[in-house]
Amino acid sequence: MTTHWMAVALLSAGLVIGCGSGQSTEIAETETALAPQAEDSPAPDAGTVSPGVDTRTSAPRRPAPPAPAPPAPAASYRELRVDAGTAVPLELLTALSSETTAVEAPVRARLREAITADGYTVLPAGTEFAGTVTEVVPPGRVKGLARVSVIFTQAIVAGASEPVATEPVTFEGEATRGEDATKIGVGAGIGAAIGGILGGGSGAAKGAAIGGAAGTGAVLATRGQHVQVAGGADVAARLAEPFELRVRVN
Repeated sequence: MTTHWMAVALLSAGLVIGCGSGQSTEIAETETALAPQAEDSPAPDAGTVSPGVDTRTSAPRRPAPPAPAPPAPAASYRELRVDAGTAVPLELLTALSSETTAVEAPVRARLREAITADGYTVLPAGTEFAGTVTEVVPPGRVKGLARVSVIFTQAIVAGASEPVATEPVTFEGEATRGEDATKIGVGAGIGAAIGGILGGGSGAAKGAAIGGAAGTGAVLATRGQHVQVAGGADVAARLAEPFELRVRVN
């Protein structure tokens, strides 16, 4: 009886083991069938893109442009006035001569120092002035001196011609009175010597008068010197009338 039960138990255990082994084999086979085969599966395509993915390459960002400069302030102007009689120191640019210069010939000069009004520059240094020759007098006899007179009527400001009026500027030749007196004195002395030889004391007096007259005649026949003014000479002009100009003050 005991042997019978032992045989039953052994048979039951064998059946259990056999069933368990069969199930394990089936599970393993199933998992093997479902697992992806590394050798047979194709490698993922690098060019394949999943739907909905943005593959566009973004351009590099450029630096932001600099902020614009603030606008310049609006120009401000004032009407400035330079009174009559104001000195206008000029440098002559046109040579003048009482021998060759003609009346109405053009003449030019350049401002040596700025002219200001109310603390603002009206005419900067270097401003050019234009004018004309108004008088040419050759050297006369005895007392006549050569002279050349000019006036300036235009100032060139920022490329534009502005009307201006200066008093006449006159250049005179050098006087020759010392030379004239010497010539007259020499003539009188020679006449007195000759008169004394010929007629004594009274003859000397007559001779001096005659000699002096001869010396005067020599002066009357000799003209004085021409006036020559070279370019670059200083010209001390003055305004004959007020000068007004609209000037930017900022």
